[in-house]
Amino acid sequence: MKKRSVHTQFGDLTLTEEDGAITALDWGWAKVQHASALLDRAAAQLEAYDAGHLEEFDLPLRVKGSQFQRDVCAVMSAIAFGDTCTYGDIAKKLAVPAQAVGQACGGNPIPVIIPCHRVLGARGLTGFSGAGGVETKVALLRHEGAAGLLI
Repeated sequence: MKKRSVHTQFGDLTLTEEDGAITALDWGWAKVQHASALLDRAAAQLEAYDAGHLEEFDLPLRVKGSQFQRDVCAVMSAIAFGDTCTYGDIAKKLAVPAQAVGQACGGNPIPVIIPCHRVLGARGLTGFSGAGGVETKVALLRHEGAAGLLI
């Protein structure tokens, strides 16, 4: 397992690479910084996203967890930059309860890259598992120009 951290306006983010895929993104700074071609590419893409120059990540990802977790992450990955949807929208696509989708969103192991911040409750903002909670979710949505719906 290799780790690399990046300073962003959303906090320090640490990428984890395992067996040629990104498997996690966590808030905080890793004690040890590793080098690899994939971590170089992932760090560069995070920096470009942070600077407003990248709207879509192009990285090999591996979501650990149940098939349901992977299915929810796949649907979230298809939400375009600047767009949002609701837990209910995803629930309809997967024919499951919205509450289960909310739990899977909260368990997203690769936030920002798999954009769980683009998923809202039926009545607007809900929680966010990243550091800073809802404020970080709002910051990510503002960064993407999707915050107009929040006002």
